[in-house]
Amino acid sequence: MQASSPITLYRSIVSGHAHRAELFLSLLGLAYTTVDIDLRAGEQKNPEFLKLNPFGQVPVIDDNGTVVADSNAILVYLALRYGDEHWLPRDPVHAAQVQRWLSVAAGEIAFGPALARIGKRFGRPVDIEAAQQRAQRLFGIMETQLQARSFLLGDAPTIADIACYSYIVRAPEGDIPLDPYPAIRAWLARIEALPRFVPMIELPPFNAKAA
Repeated sequence: MQASSPITLYRSIVSGHAHRAELFLSLLGLAYTTVDIDLRAGEQKNPEFLKLNPFGQVPVIDDNGTVVADSNAILVYLALRYGDEHWLPRDPVHAAQVQRWLSVAAGEIAFGPALARIGKRFGRPVDIEAAQQRAQRLFGIMETQLQARSFLLGDAPTIADIACYSYIVRAPEGDIPLDPYPAIRAWLARIEALPRFVPMIELPPFNAKAA
């Protein structure tokens, strides 16, 4: 099923959350247009944007009048409306397993590699060491699981993989090396080999003088 006209994606190109949404839109082969929101300038707090998402966060999509905010909610919406069942299985056990990884993306990943990246690449006052340790614990678990399977739930990708990809691939930007995790690196490469893959932007080191 295709959208009747292009979906509008409100994003910031530096946001891994926004990248999740854009990556999945592209993987599904959906037509979309982008509206870039300047987070540093505070455009996400403008009244117009707050009408779309009262929480003032990207991403948001507008699918011909259906507005969905939050990256994981967007993945669920797109999978159910436009995706094949392998992206979000309908049986209770596999659907619950996907949800578990969506929770990891909103928890361990958000407060691990994503937070470390915020500290290192944006100069935010966060506990970088704690975020790095949290990421390393998570990566140890993922490394073991991915040694036995191609994707997080088995042989086919799901939205769990999409939700986890963006901040993990950019973990080195938070000074969390991926070299010790060959299974994770192989998993990242498998996602990058999917048709219509779009990469996550790579950020330069933080320059305190330019901030």
